[in-house]
Amino acid sequence: MTSTTPFLPGRLELVGEGLVLRDWAERDLATMPGLFDHSDVAYWTPLVSPFDAAAAQIRLDRARQLRAEGTAALLAITVDGGTALGEATLRRAPEGTEIGYAVGPAHRGQGLASRAVRVMARYAFEKLGAEQVILKLEAENAPSVAVAVRAGFRRLDVELIEGEEKGRSFAFETWGLSHSCAGVHEK
Repeated sequence: MTSTTPFLPGRLELVGEGLVLRDWAERDLATMPGLFDHSDVAYWTPLVSPFDAAAAQIRLDRARQLRAEGTAALLAITVDGGTALGEATLRRAPEGTEIGYAVGPAHRGQGLASRAVRVMARYAFEKLGAEQVILKLEAENAPSVAVAVRAGFRRLDVELIEGEEKGRSFAFETWGLSHSCAGVHEK
């Protein structure tokens, strides 16, 4: 991929694993607070809290801006292209192609996050030419570690990424899935 080629296309819909990952739309604005205005989403993610109607509009605008720049995709996780159940993200990071996710509390326990991560990883390998995709997780976030394991990722032996956000310190582990291993863990 050359530097003049955008990282991502202007519109994106990914289908697989019983999911449809699609661009956020105005119809999602009323749903987003129910997905993201929760204490654990506030704690483990960079999303603002409280996450209200104004935050939803800002998130939609940001998703569109990042897509227009071709640098990241923020996609609604759905089962049929309809109601959003969470979000999956894909962006270029200094360490590689990075995936992120958040599933609304009412929709957890259905394997949505691990399935969405596998769909995003497959897209990154097949369409973007990524050799490796990564997740950045805090070891104490047991549900996210479980998602990484179910999606076939392994903890990489690299330095922790330490910092502070929203008034608390964090230390991210980097988990990776290489293109050569991606098919081994698909369900």
